[in-house]
Amino acid sequence: MTLLFGAMNSPLRDLEEEIRAIASLGFDFLEMALDAPGGLPSQIWGRKEKIQGLLRECALELVVHLPTFVWPADLTPRIRKASVEECLEAMEMAAQFQARCLVLHPGSFLGLGNVARDLSRKAALESLETLLERASGLGLRVGLENMFPRGGWLVTPEDFAFVMERFPGLGITLDVGHAFIGGGLRRAVGFLESFPERILHLHVSDNWGERDDHLPIGAGRVPYAKVVEALKACDYQGWVTFEVFSPDRDYLRISREKFQQMWWGPAQSPG
Repeated sequence: MTLLFGAMNSPLRDLEEEIRAIASLGFDFLEMALDAPGGLPSQIWGRKEKIQGLLRECALELVVHLPTFVWPADLTPRIRKASVEECLEAMEMAAQFQARCLVLHPGSFLGLGNVARDLSRKAALESLETLLERASGLGLRVGLENMFPRGGWLVTPEDFAFVMERFPGLGITLDVGHAFIGGGLRRAVGFLESFPERILHLHVSDNWGERDDHLPIGAGRVPYAKVVEALKACDYQGWVTFEVFSPDRDYLRISREKFQQMWWGPAQSPG
């Protein structure tokens, strides 16, 4: 496998229009965001064959981002149960669409969960175990995404060590922007050095080190040339999603081109 480049649709826009727009920019895959309102499985099931046909027509492979705005680490059991059920339904749909990879948020510690962190961690691990067991049964590969500091856990490479040991089949979606917030280049490189064979997917965007701004590459402070050096040093090959959220999609394309030039050089950069 070599590098494959993709982009995420917006659940606020029509999915079919998003697929066409992302394909028109020359991407290799779609990262389908399964969030409300437009990304709910109930909104997609009825159009399954049409969407699958469109993905084939556009020559786009598929990565699925399980629901982001759910709370599998919540201390309220019914909220936690509903969050897990939303993710399980999304997994079933991802399996039907033959997704190549799933991206999973581990859940954030909210409210009093920030104080009772041991209880939050226990709840989050129980949810994670349920989700990974089902993903395994469906034959789906999962990349657990590193969180930004206010998420409460799974922020640093050290945070991931016990999870990687406990779930040996689990991969990592390394969000470079998340790692940079409060951790700088050292934290991003630390993931690559600690888990070189477990990184199966990347999220790429820029920021100023304080918030998850989802800026185009070069618009913030993330030193992507050095990130690319570290990726090449560990022989990374896999999926790269550009999470550049701008109404003007030229910035999405330009970000990919900048990354490609850093990787291959101007003369070798495809396209």
